[in-house]
Amino acid sequence: MVASAKLKMASPEPKGLVPFTRESLEIMEQLSAKKHSKEHMEDLKPDSDLEVGKELPFVYGNLPRAMVSEPLEDVDPYYKNKKTFIVLNKKRTIFRFNATWCTLSPFNSIRRTTIKILVHPFSQMFILISVLIDCVLMSMTDLPKWGPALQNTLLGIYTFEILVKLIASGIWAGPFYFFGDPWNWLDFSVTLFEHISRYSPLNFIPIFRITRNLRILKIIPLNQGLKSFAGILIDCVKKLTGVVILTLFFLTVFSLIGMGLFMGNLKHKCLRGPQENETETLHNRTGNPYYIRETENFYYLEGERYALLCGNRTDAGQCPEGYVCVKAGANPDYGYTNFDNFGWAFLALSRLMTQDYPEALYHQILYASGKVYMVFFVVISFWFAFYMASLFLGILAISYEEEKQRSAEKAKKNKPELQQALTELQEGKKGAETKTTQIEMKKRSSTSMITSLDMLDDATIRHEEELKKSRKSCPFCWYRFAKTFLIWNCSPCWLKWKEFVHMIIMDPFTDLFLTTCIILNIHFLALEHYPVSVETSHILSIGNLVFIGIFTAEMIFKIIALHPYGYFQVGWNIYDSLIVLHGLTEIYVTHFHGLAVFRSFRVLRIFKLGKYWPTFTILMLTLGNAMVALKDLVLLLFTFVFFSAVLGLKLFGSNYKVYVCNIDEDCQLPHWHMHDFFHSFLNVFRILCGEWIETLWDCFKVAGQFSCIPFYMMVILIGNLLILYLFLALVSSFSSYKAATTEERDEAKNLKRAMARIKKGINYALSKILCKNQNAIEETMDNVSDMYVKENISDHTLSELSDTQDFLKDKEKSSDTEKHTATENENRSLIPSPSVSETVPIASEESDIENLDNKIQSKSGDGSSKEKVKQSSSSECSTVDIALSEEEEMVYEHGKPKHLKNGNGQRSSSAQISRDSKKGKTWQNIRKTCCKIVENSCFKCFIGLVTVLSTGALAFEDIYIDQRKTIKILLEYADMIFTYIFILEMLLKWMAYGLKAYFTNGWYRLDFMVVIVFCLSLVGKSQEELKPLISMKFLRALRVLSQFERMKVVVRTLIKTTLPTLNVFLVCLMIWLAFSIVGVHLFAGTFYECIDPTSGERFPISEVMNRSQCETLVFNESMPWENAKLNFDNVGISFLSLLQVATFNGWITIMNSAVDSVGVNMQPNFEDNIYMYCYFINFIIIGLFLPLSMLIGAMITNFNKQKVKQGGLNIFITVKQKKQYRALKKLIYEDSQKPVRRPKNKFQGFIFDLVTNQVFHVIIMVLICFQAITIMIQSDEQSPKMDIALYWINAVFVMLYTGECVLKLIVFHCNYFTSGWNIFDFMVVVFSITGLFLPLMVGYYLVPPSRVQLILLSRIIHILRPEKGPKVFHDLLLPLMLSLPALLNIGLLIFLVMFVYAIFGMYNFAYVKKEAGINDVSNFETFGSSMLCLFQVTIFAGWDGMLNAIFNSKWSDCDPDKINPGTQVRGDCGNPFVGVIYFVSYILISWLIIVNMYVVVVMEFLNIASKKRAKTLSEDDFQKFFQVWKRFDPDRTQYIDSSKLSDFAAALDPPLFMAKPNKGQLVAMDLPMAVGDRIHCLDILLALTKRVLGKDVSMEKVLSEMESGFTLANPFKITYEPITTTLKRKQEVVSATIIQRAYKSYRLRQNDKNTSDIHMIDGDMEVQATKEDTYFDKAEEKSTIQSHF
Repeated sequence: MVASAKLKMASPEPKGLVPFTRESLEIMEQLSAKKHSKEHMEDLKPDSDLEVGKELPFVYGNLPRAMVSEPLEDVDPYYKNKKTFIVLNKKRTIFRFNATWCTLSPFNSIRRTTIKILVHPFSQMFILISVLIDCVLMSMTDLPKWGPALQNTLLGIYTFEILVKLIASGIWAGPFYFFGDPWNWLDFSVTLFEHISRYSPLNFIPIFRITRNLRILKIIPLNQGLKSFAGILIDCVKKLTGVVILTLFFLTVFSLIGMGLFMGNLKHKCLRGPQENETETLHNRTGNPYYIRETENFYYLEGERYALLCGNRTDAGQCPEGYVCVKAGANPDYGYTNFDNFGWAFLALSRLMTQDYPEALYHQILYASGKVYMVFFVVISFWFAFYMASLFLGILAISYEEEKQRSAEKAKKNKPELQQALTELQEGKKGAETKTTQIEMKKRSSTSMITSLDMLDDATIRHEEELKKSRKSCPFCWYRFAKTFLIWNCSPCWLKWKEFVHMIIMDPFTDLFLTTCIILNIHFLALEHYPVSVETSHILSIGNLVFIGIFTAEMIFKIIALHPYGYFQVGWNIYDSLIVLHGLTEIYVTHFHGLAVFRSFRVLRIFKLGKYWPTFTILMLTLGNAMVALKDLVLLLFTFVFFSAVLGLKLFGSNYKVYVCNIDEDCQLPHWHMHDFFHSFLNVFRILCGEWIETLWDCFKVAGQFSCIPFYMMVILIGNLLILYLFLALVSSFSSYKAATTEERDEAKNLKRAMARIKKGINYALSKILCKNQNAIEETMDNVSDMYVKENISDHTLSELSDTQDFLKDKEKSSDTEKHTATENENRSLIPSPSVSETVPIASEESDIENLDNKIQSKSGDGSSKEKVKQSSSSECSTVDIALSEEEEMVYEHGKPKHLKNGNGQRSSSAQISRDSKKGKTWQNIRKTCCKIVENSCFKCFIGLVTVLSTGALAFEDIYIDQRKTIKILLEYADMIFTYIFILEMLLKWMAYGLKAYFTNGWYRLDFMVVIVFCLSLVGKSQEELKPLISMKFLRALRVLSQFERMKVVVRTLIKTTLPTLNVFLVCLMIWLAFSIVGVHLFAGTFYECIDPTSGERFPISEVMNRSQCETLVFNESMPWENAKLNFDNVGISFLSLLQVATFNGWITIMNSAVDSVGVNMQPNFEDNIYMYCYFINFIIIGLFLPLSMLIGAMITNFNKQKVKQGGLNIFITVKQKKQYRALKKLIYEDSQKPVRRPKNKFQGFIFDLVTNQVFHVIIMVLICFQAITIMIQSDEQSPKMDIALYWINAVFVMLYTGECVLKLIVFHCNYFTSGWNIFDFMVVVFSITGLFLPLMVGYYLVPPSRVQLILLSRIIHILRPEKGPKVFHDLLLPLMLSLPALLNIGLLIFLVMFVYAIFGMYNFAYVKKEAGINDVSNFETFGSSMLCLFQVTIFAGWDGMLNAIFNSKWSDCDPDKINPGTQVRGDCGNPFVGVIYFVSYILISWLIIVNMYVVVVMEFLNIASKKRAKTLSEDDFQKFFQVWKRFDPDRTQYIDSSKLSDFAAALDPPLFMAKPNKGQLVAMDLPMAVGDRIHCLDILLALTKRVLGKDVSMEKVLSEMESGFTLANPFKITYEPITTTLKRKQEVVSATIIQRAYKSYRLRQNDKNTSDIHMIDGDMEVQATKEDTYFDKAEEKSTIQSHF
């Protein structure tokens, strides 16, 4: 019925719109009263195309004027008996109202009037304008005089709107009533609170005034697109519920762990020790001789605000001499960073989860607790910043794909209807428009005689463009104007000149010349820098004028060749004309003061390359289409940001002004505050960028914690949800990017033609030059070959040798040809397809001359030549046939000079041939032996071990190596041994495989490079002048890549997925180049400032205004006029600054310098150039967000392509791991614990029932949660009574867990230890008891009580246990488990990259001055510290500080002659050039690898979700089936009782799941039943499978395969003979009931005495029989429906 209804709607002549009359209402009431066709209406659903707010589809025809704003009968069949009617406005927008109940009659004049007002488009527009005006007023800090009056007017408008809606819709909370819409509730509440706040004298007026800001959200229901996206995001939030709960769970657990590990540690500071004369005084004042309250007695590092933290562990921070480490003072960061209670610990973990300024917290914890706790942060970073983020992305991606699929299905359904309607509507217009276009094209084509291919292509493009334009129904006068003034057909002379210009301007070499000019212009733009010499400036100015002239000439010539009409039809031509117009205007404008910024628009010339670059054009078109489709989502995001900014302004704006002294010593507002709208907007933008913790601290100081945290949580959660959804939508759009299938523009084709012509010309010239030499060589070689073939080869022709080769090929085909072929292809390059083993063939080109002798001699002997050739000419390790190569022919010919000179034609003696043959066999045997050695698994393991040892030895060469003489000597000898081993391995492979085969393999070339590095390092040690070569030793670690297949697979896959995106990367680089050039134009030379050397602060502008005044203030002969280390003085440093902004490291400092800049040689002033924030906002959106979407979209496309090529499996795992993939899935789904039978002993049976009951498990989980709560209530410096109470509480929990363990041991005995979970619980109990009593013996200092609590807390992991904990947690952790092998492989590669860069950092930055990001914890002095630094860079945290320290290369910043104790190295300066390359390259490589890790998990998540949506069954579904079966059949009899069948079907997972009531469906399946009413598991599985997949020929084949497979897997299955089926059994029960009923009726007639008793019994049985009969009828009906499914 649904389909038929929709077909009626989609029919060419749909039912017309009918006015809603009283008769219509009566019919609805009758239908509603009778409940007509109730079952049919249950199946109907509202039509999504006829929802409120959408336009009426075209299939309903034109809307008569008489029906506009009038009640009409509802056209949606779903509402036929719902007592509703619709109203349409002029724009065909649908409004739906209720006809009865709590409202006026639809025919009431008042209600009709209000409905007309409500649905009128002007009404909605008026309300929207009112809301926008109100938004402007709310963003103002100080209202104008007329502001309050305007606010009152707007309030009156809103009140009137609510009254109109109440009358039109009715006062009720049901559908289509006023209070049935949540947006009306919001509007009503805001208006009510605003009335109260204006006219009520209550004290809570400020709260109600703040609620007025919710008026901004009224924009959402006024726009249907915004409303739709809001609904979609609400659905996303519902789907994210499980992830949010899991995230909160892990945040809580890690917060509790942090409390147990770090509580009170951040108060440990270095305090100045008491002097001899101070001891008595201090002791009398504080009672502790080592405690001083004055903060000036703490130790401070230079330039640091907070005192130096320290710890009592050996790997923690140490205090300098004269200071002791004590617990004193407050926590760092104004006391807001600590783990002293659960609230602050939770905030710290939230900060780590979002990776906001994590490096500061890392350093604080490592200083106070020790470097070993870096493991804690590594786990948190992986779990939250990676996996939980992947879960959020995965679920949002699923939601977006589902919405995309629904939209596609809807569009596909509506496409025929829309096309038919458009055809009817445009039929009349199309003929006239096409005719006009054809006349135009005829006239234009008659004016030109050029018929080249280019002209035809241009004509086609112009025709299509004009046809599109003509559809806009322009007035006929415009066509006449275009024909008269824009198409120039003046005279024959002009046409000839036009043809000549067309030939020139459309020539391929012209496009090549223009492309070269564009590239040169980009180069000139990039050459601008500060300071610039006069000569360079003059050259750049002349170059600019030349390029403007060239582009102007191009535009003029194209206008002449194409007419103005044709020229401006192409978008790129319009863009070129704008570039020319800007260039010509700039010549005159730049002379005016204040308009110099106009020159920044020169950067638009860069994008002229897009005309010749297909990838750029395609990406821009994709971006344009995506933004058009997502415009409502972008508008929704902007609305939320605006709302948050206004709300922050109203909540905290006044507080920032009143309590400004709390955040600034000079009582001046900082750069980041919320006192005005612009700064509030910037603050919200910063929060959405992930930087929120520092502004939250300021908010705490001015407004308190309870008001700031809700606001920040709202902005972070909702804002990130919107941004992630938009990001995924863009990635999905760019993942459909296909460069190969898109037609290129004529300019790009011309460029290829020009390059092809140049290449052809060069080849022709080279062929002419080399022609004579080649002819001479060919003649000489022909003569020699002829003489040799005639006189020496005799009848042994090459064709016979080819027969031998055919025989060898046939033999090889018989021995696993596919394996050898794949192996050969794999080892020929660095990007092969993965294979199980790696064998390199002996190259035929490397065979010696004796090989040829053997071949020829074996052929001349007897008839069994083929076998002889095989024995003597082919290696056992070779997978390639040895053929007679040209090189062998030349060598052999060169080896017979005497015979050729004598010319007697005699052949070599048999003795000579025999000697040569023996030499050849010896050589072949040597090569065979070498091949066997290098292919031996033991040899490979030995080389792998040596590689690991040689790589690990690099970690010991730190700054302390000179102090460890023994280790240094051992490492020197080890380097020599490793070098000799690798050289020997290389020689063996040369012998075995040959040089050509060796050097054609990418991995062996890498090994060769490493061997060269080994040799160079040895040479560098022997000669002092070559000592810098030792620093190349870090490349030795790269050899690990070629030794381990897991890393090789990851490297190959990364290359395959990354190299195709190089074009997209260049487009992104071009966007960055444009922003860097604009940055140079805006900020070059403006970051200089005059610094006070004594305080390090900037002089105020009242004291120093410019450079000349600063130079008069010379202190100690030093120049105080200094530049920022990161600036925009040239394009190179601009790129680095933009990279810091893109990674959100040091970007606040850069932006502050930009907004404070005044001009060149001018002293910066606070926010003098405040709107320069817009430059960085645009860069983050256009230069970071969009290019990131492009790159990741292209990478996902390549990822999916490679996945399809490899059969849909994970592409980051090896072949062996792919075989283990199914075993892993089976392990996940199967329960490792075998079922234990219930003991026969009553006591043990009672305990068994107790511990196996689900209630017992729930009680244990409740105890674990209570134990976690006891940790939450703890705090630092709590009372001794609290400590004692917590000790006994822990003792109680230990006793309870011990009791649980004892009970399970009593029941399960040895089977208790067969489960890993039980072993874990047992270990927890043992360690808890030990930790409880050990402190009593050794003291609480060595074993603090918090350790016992953490041990007990570890049992909370039971919540994640499959089948025991929540199923949603198991589903969310499943992608991690399935993608774990791939993640481990990628993790190994990340570790290797970190290792290589750590060694390089130790060699280059070990002695850099400790400041900024380089300190005692984070430095490059040792391998461990280097790894800590690189871990920070991996998560893009704190690398700006490290780079600032490495930038210290001048005498004013460092000391190049500083003596470093224990080593001969002098100085503490860095190398900026090496540092930039080091950090930039590492960031790019690590970003590439980490993005692929995200892709692996998200794609695995999508894969699981797609399998669930698809109506198919996988191996996972069968595993889950048998897992549930084990619970119902613990004895593994393969049978269950028929009474359990309903519960079993309800316990299954989808798609086999059958919700209760399901007995009717199960009966209809007609399952065979054995003796005892038992049903076999295979019968149930086959029936459920048939139910899911339906009936089909292929389905029968699948079922037969399943049955045969089950039989093979269970050969000892007990045979059974079905005695009946479920359907027959039901029929028997019904038949028996009928017989009983008839018999009892007979007894009633016979026994009149017992009429009343028998009648009562008969009535009861009749009711029961009737119920069962009805139930059976429904079962039959459902089985019939299922058979038709």
